[in-house]
Amino acid sequence: MSQLKPAVSFQDLIVWQKAHRFVLGVYRYTATFPREELYGLSSQFRRAAVSIAANIAEGFKKRSELEKARILNIAQGSLEECAYFLILSKDLGYGENSELHFLLDDTARLLQAYRQAITKNLGRNTKNQSSNENNT
Repeated sequence: MSQLKPAVSFQDLIVWQKAHRFVLGVYRYTATFPREELYGLSSQFRRAAVSIAANIAEGFKKRSELEKARILNIAQGSLEECAYFLILSKDLGYGENSELHFLLDDTARLLQAYRQAITKNLGRNTKNQSSNENNT
């Protein structure tokens, strides 16, 4: 069994790679929307999609586990916005996009696991810090 190398850059994170693929897919999908959506749904959908990948990238460099978890939670919020935009796009008759649904679900699963790993560490670090403070 091969050992995964620690990520050196946000681009090494599988969750970021999936989120980036999702962004590219959203750009292709929204390019087919009616022109009147250029400053409406297209713009909001693209901005929310970019926010997912951008917040994962930003969180990668944060030193504080608490700050990382907070920023990843913002990415999760943007992810939920995109889930709604997929529903709205379909309901407005702009087409179903199963590839985007799959990428969004996959990104959500990976993001949740990444955030849980960080918050698990956060709890452990807080306990260790408390016990170290009590011992001094």
